[in-house]
Amino acid sequence: MELMTPLFAILCPAIAAALILPSRNHPNIREAWTIAASLAMFLLVLSMAPLIVKGETIKLILFQSMFKDIYIGFKVDAFGEIFAITASSLWVLVSIYSIGYMRTLKEHAQTRYYFSFCFAIMGAVGVALSANLVTLFIFFEIITVSTYPLVIHEQTPEALRAGHKYLAYLMPAGAFLLFGIMITYYLAGTTDFTPSGIRQLADASPLVVTVLFFAFLLGFMKAAWMPFHSWLPSAMIAPSPVSALLHAVAVVKAGVFGIVRIVGYVIGMDLMQELGLWLILAGIAGFTMIVASFFAITQDNLKRRLAYSTISQLSYIILGAALLTRDSMQGAMLHIPFHGYMKITLFLCAGAILVATGKTRISEMAGIGKRMPLTMLAFSIAAIGMAGIPPVCGFISKLYLCLGAWAVGSPYGMIFLAVILISSLLDIVYFFPIILTAFFKKPAEDISVFGEEKMKEAPPLVVIPLTITAIFSLIFFIYPNMFYIYDLAKMAISELFGGV
Repeated sequence: MELMTPLFAILCPAIAAALILPSRNHPNIREAWTIAASLAMFLLVLSMAPLIVKGETIKLILFQSMFKDIYIGFKVDAFGEIFAITASSLWVLVSIYSIGYMRTLKEHAQTRYYFSFCFAIMGAVGVALSANLVTLFIFFEIITVSTYPLVIHEQTPEALRAGHKYLAYLMPAGAFLLFGIMITYYLAGTTDFTPSGIRQLADASPLVVTVLFFAFLLGFMKAAWMPFHSWLPSAMIAPSPVSALLHAVAVVKAGVFGIVRIVGYVIGMDLMQELGLWLILAGIAGFTMIVASFFAITQDNLKRRLAYSTISQLSYIILGAALLTRDSMQGAMLHIPFHGYMKITLFLCAGAILVATGKTRISEMAGIGKRMPLTMLAFSIAAIGMAGIPPVCGFISKLYLCLGAWAVGSPYGMIFLAVILISSLLDIVYFFPIILTAFFKKPAEDISVFGEEKMKEAPPLVVIPLTITAIFSLIFFIYPNMFYIYDLAKMAISELFGGV
């Protein structure tokens, strides 16, 4: 039964999508399918965690091709389970939030929205549970195709331009990823993820492995590392739940997950170190962390500021993988769920402000904290965590990243430690003015809901999910092993480095 659990988890959103379409004229039923599927998927994914922590293997081959070792299948390991738990748990809360958001704003094409959302989540969890590069590629492309209708949801000229830009970046990325997979299979005869890397690649020429590395790096443009990032701020034209999906669950998070997979489970850390590829990757990550933070500082639109924050924050994960130390890799793995909960809180808060006030610009939000205290308190908690300040979970992952940079020991380690600290200071620079504006600035004029009444909190279905994600951001600091996250990270590190 356990062997079939990954398939059952993947099928939950697919079945929900099939039931959503005929329920288009019955909103309550349509959304009930979404909620039921999200809960079922989360429980199925979570049920595998105790088995993985105990050292058991869950592997399922769905389709075997005519080529040796080319198949579509799932293998649940500790690292993949972390991402799967993150994506599935957040889908539950975003599904509830979506009901309040979409209904309050009377959004059009809600059936298409929920349908596409299901497949986007299916793609994210499929990426997490993939046994090899081939399976990962298929689910990666499912994410690309399914999120396009979400990006262009508003169907305005601006939304359509954002959608075209989205495809212009991500479709070529798919071609690079496929090219990398082909090279890997040619060199190694397999595409399976293997802790410490695919051994046969060590016998290839350094030039070929370097080309392979860059093919994969370009293949994971979804990670929005600079200079391949501009599609992400443009995509903020999408509804706030979609923005939350792009940043915290699918697309960019799947991109950085893929990069960590390549570093630790395909090329391998020894080969990354030997060829100096780690330094290239760390340099890209460090550059992105700093420059994206400066871009964030200049943004007045709240969602665009959050978008540049994501570009910076996810590069922490890339940097952690690139540094190749136990602590840095553990920090990278922990930052996947911790960032997910913090960042989704921020985007849900941005959506709540839009629902309640119609405001999108930070300069328009003076005094908003006094009129939307729950929303802005949740926002403040997540923002503090993003800066790596206790008692929010971002402190834990950033602490491990700092320890990992210190463990490098060379001048490079000190440089990247400084980059982490400077970037965290910049987090304060672009997040704290929002908090100060919200709680301590007096509004220039009476703020009203679309000019009709005093501003108040958004509807409960909007406020409750963001409150829960903020609370979990605090809980993870006190108890980082919630949902087995910490144990899974330790096990993944043990698999990669050996020992306990």
